[in-house]
Amino acid sequence: MTNSSKIAFLFPGQGAQYPGMAKDFFQAFAVARQTFEEADDLLGRKLSTIIFEGPETELTETKNSQVGIFVASMAILRVLQEQMPDLKPAVCAGLSLGEYTALCASGRLGFADTLRLVDQRGRFMNDACEETKGTMAVVLGLEGQEVEVLVNQLAMPHDIWSANFNCPGQTVISGTARGIELATAALKTKGAKRVLPLQVHGAFHSGLMASAERRLKEYIQAALIKNSAIEFVMNVPGDFVSDTEEIKDNLIKQVTLPVRWEQGIRKMKQKDVKTFVEIGCGKALSGFNKRIIADGISVSLEKISDLSAIEEMRIL
Repeated sequence: MTNSSKIAFLFPGQGAQYPGMAKDFFQAFAVARQTFEEADDLLGRKLSTIIFEGPETELTETKNSQVGIFVASMAILRVLQEQMPDLKPAVCAGLSLGEYTALCASGRLGFADTLRLVDQRGRFMNDACEETKGTMAVVLGLEGQEVEVLVNQLAMPHDIWSANFNCPGQTVISGTARGIELATAALKTKGAKRVLPLQVHGAFHSGLMASAERRLKEYIQAALIKNSAIEFVMNVPGDFVSDTEEIKDNLIKQVTLPVRWEQGIRKMKQKDVKTFVEIGCGKALSGFNKRIIADGISVSLEKISDLSAIEEMRIL
């Protein structure tokens, strides 16, 4: 058996959603069905119908995609816990929205309370997207520090921000259409191989989300976050965080500040985490990790067939 002290559970963020996600788990496992039904009851709406049937345009709306990904990820996690109870993480982390799933998975906040927070976050960010139009783009071929320096040099504090430090050679920028346009030209001059626009609802992890941050603050501050033996790596510092007040502060700031994913994974490696299990839709996090840690093991649990793949990789 792999030493559990070296295992991290990772959870995806917004953008990973697609109609039908986790539907095979819903159909095959009672615990997954119960998770979706519980979410529908708590939210007072048939979120599961949007998750399974779409349409994709409706699922992509921030108010649906964030809570949808959280519920799908938790349903899959509960199946994993039921099927492989000995597979326990030493640390949990998530990309942006996925940080809330990690908060719940690590036992710091219950499912119902986390669901309500995610629902509020999604609605507040959805409103911010509608209030101020913005977008995002991924920068390929430059290191994150180079992108960050150039964004600062542009001196456009209301138009362009560094948003996600995903992995070596891949950083996401966020801002107004004007900010993205000017930053794209400057980054290409600096040596970026490509700067590709992303199909997103708004400028996440930027100052354009300030209204959402303000509205969410009181709800996060009121949350009863508990201590846990499972460690927690957070986006804002890109590091381990244990103090509950610091956790709340980082959850609030994460709405407008960048996600330092690469830095967080490197911190896990320093603590001898060698196996990463990505739980939920998509395989983006496993892809990032393979570029961050060449000698680590990354496996994705997205479909029922992936359960056997985890066993075959001798995680258990």
